[in-house]
Amino acid sequence: MNSNEAIDLAKEAVMLMLVLGAPVLLTGMITGMIVSIMQALTQVQELTLSFVPKIIAMVIAAMITGPWVLERLIEFSRRMFS
Repeated sequence: MNSNEAIDLAKEAVMLMLVLGAPVLLTGMITGMIVSIMQALTQVQELTLSFVPKIIAMVIAAMITGPWVLERLIEFSRRMFS
């Protein structure tokens, strides 16, 4: 393996990491914005109220996208080791 192949492999790994993490992170961000808007409208400023819905939404998103993420990781690993 020369340096160009190593750089391409590292670039592909970083892009894969960003793509696989995006659904869960976007879900957390969208849920956080919705909770923040609801807190601003109702003037309820409870700190735990912002964390619990985000955690629940992110766990659900991870469970939904889990098979797809695992498939992409296995595919990448096979290409890397072959």
